[in-house]
Amino acid sequence: MVFIVILIICFFLQMIAPWWVIIVISFATCGIIGKTGKIAFWQSFFAIFLLWIGYALFKSLPNDNVLAGRVAVMTGIKLWWALLLVTGILSGLVAGISGFCGYHFRMAMLAKKTDEKIA
Repeated sequence: MVFIVILIICFFLQMIAPWWVIIVISFATCGIIGKTGKIAFWQSFFAIFLLWIGYALFKSLPNDNVLAGRVAVMTGIKLWWALLLVTGILSGLVAGISGFCGYHFRMAMLAKKTDEKIA
């Protein structure tokens, strides 16, 4: 569920919002419906990894990967598909860490609420 929600919301918001909207969406989604920290991290990671790789391939394949190849050479990677992989991994890590933090933020707030009731 977390995977699908993040994927769909980020797909539409990335058309009009900056790249870092993935951080906000992953944090909020995992903070609201995340089941465990492990699930929050990995589902956020794979949702954004697949979204960014898919979108990059959608933009890159019609022009025979010319721009991706040039950027790969500029960054020292040399292979356009390796650049796409690095981009996917980095964006996935950003989303995964954000989702993990969102889940633990919710757990901290629930623990604080429970402590206030006891005292």
